[in-house]
Amino acid sequence: MEIDMDKQDHLKYKKAQKKVTEIRGFYTHLGIYLVVNLLLLAANLGLFSNSPIKLWMPGWAYFTTPFFWGIWLVFHGISVFGPKIKIGFIERWEQRKINEFMDNDDTLFNTPKRWN
Repeated sequence: MEIDMDKQDHLKYKKAQKKVTEIRGFYTHLGIYLVVNLLLLAANLGLFSNSPIKLWMPGWAYFTTPFFWGIWLVFHGISVFGPKIKIGFIERWEQRKINEFMDNDDTLFNTPKRWN
């Protein structure tokens, strides 16, 4: 089964578009992380002397928020820029199912729908 060039280009375009969307999402996440945590740092240093932030945030929040959010940000970055980790038995199962559906496409796609 050979895919024509237009369809292959379209698939490449869709994959590239998805990757760019993931990268943009990471950079947006990073930007929000930096802005929020710089504001928290400034509030903790007393740059907003009459700020209501000082009134409702406990002192430990100024340090735990960047720490735990930073861990989440690292995992987000790994998911976007790191190697895609796939579990072997899941890949093999997916490939078997794809082959099964391709071999039995008549029964898969031409069966009447029972749930109408």
